Amino acid sequence: MPELPEVETTRRGIDAVITGKTLRRLLVREPRMRWPIPDELPDLLAGRTVLECARRGKYLLLRFEHGTQIVHLGMSGSLRSVPQDEAPRKHDHVDWIFDHAVLRLHDPRRFGAVLWHCGQAGPVTSHPLLARLGIEPFDPRFDGAWLHSHFRGRDIAVKQALLAGDAVVGVGNIYASESLFRAGIDPRTPARRVSLARCTRLADMVRATLADALASGGSTLRDYVGATGQPGSYFDIHAAVYERAGMPCRVCATPIRRVVQGQRATYFCPSCQRR
Repeated sequence: MPELPEVETTRRGIDAVITGKTLRRLLVREPRMRWPIPDELPDLLAGRTVLECARRGKYLLLRFEHGTQIVHLGMSGSLRSVPQDEAPRKHDHVDWIFDHAVLRLHDPRRFGAVLWHCGQAGPVTSHPLLARLGIEPFDPRFDGAWLHSHFRGRDIAVKQALLAGDAVVGVGNIYASESLFRAGIDPRTPARRVSLARCTRLADMVRATLADALASGGSTLRDYVGATGQPGSYFDIHAAVYERAGMPCRVCATPIRRVVQGQRATYFCPSCQRR
């Protein structure tokens, strides 16, 4: 699944292309996404100007004067700029057509979303998909004390607490494993047992891991590509544990282990990461 670095890389790419530009036509080839694309959306947006390309967690927010389009890339989706004469491929479900460019949503599994939040309904952050999201990891308020307060009394594993999204948003399966490795914390440790000092280390490593991923354009897992159509290079450069089961730890040479938590694969070093 595209995680925060992939979504932010996409946001930066499309922001440079469409912000301040007028959308001539929204072409919906396949409305049957995770939630149906509203039938009235093309008429609502034709001739309207994109005022801002923002992000909240893993959601892209295309702001217009009269409301905001909420876009999610699903499990394996991508949103990229394509030449105006490029023929659509299978699973190219939606086009945003501008005078100078076309944005195209590709989503083989159709787990993504293209929704509309009317400005008269209040700020987009009040939308049910966004209202309960946790703090952004690059928010200055996000630190060890913040994590420690949200982990207090929680018996679930610390990795599951990170994935829940109510303490901090956007730390998905890939970067949770990497951040916990950097922090030296066993992902199976109950969240309530992670001390303030270790929470501080973890918060620092979450930020550092996500910053490294942003700098390299995101991951190269599955078929993720950014807004330019190019894959990221995070795993070529930085990955320490993810998808390295049985391979030697880059620090101590102990074989990396793989376990399943909440139906998701977790990778860790049993020597470097302690409960």
